Amino acid sequence: MSRSRVPLILGGTAAAGIGYYLYTAGGDGKVAQKQAEGNVADAHRVSARFKGELPGRGKEAEKDAEALGKQAGAKVDSALNKTEAELSKARSEAEAYARNAKDNTLKKIDEFDKKVENEASKAKSGISSWFGGK
Repeated sequence: MSRSRVPLILGGTAAAGIGYYLYTAGGDGKVAQKQAEGNVADAHRVSARFKGELPGRGKEAEKDAEALGKQAGAKVDSALNKTEAELSKARSEAEAYARNAKDNTLKKIDEFDKKVENEASKAKSGISSWFGGK
């Protein structure tokens, strides 16, 4: 059921970019295309300059990202373990409560049965005495 929203976001961004260039060009498609090509060339120049200034930074950033990923994973694992422990504790408490309730219910039923049997035997002896029994 879960679908990725990346294509929708990319499409929306592209449509917004096209709309921006058309708006700044006054609705002329050719002028907008020239402006977009100029900006793409500027972006390539900046990217090349950035890569040239920091040649070894890519590997370092990759290592930093990996370390941060491990830290985030450890925090998620810790939270998951804590949640599992709390669920286990709640489950055992619920089971103990259910056992206690069952025991109390059975105890009350046994008391009720004894009382009914006692009253029935009294009634039986009372009725039997009317007809000559003990």
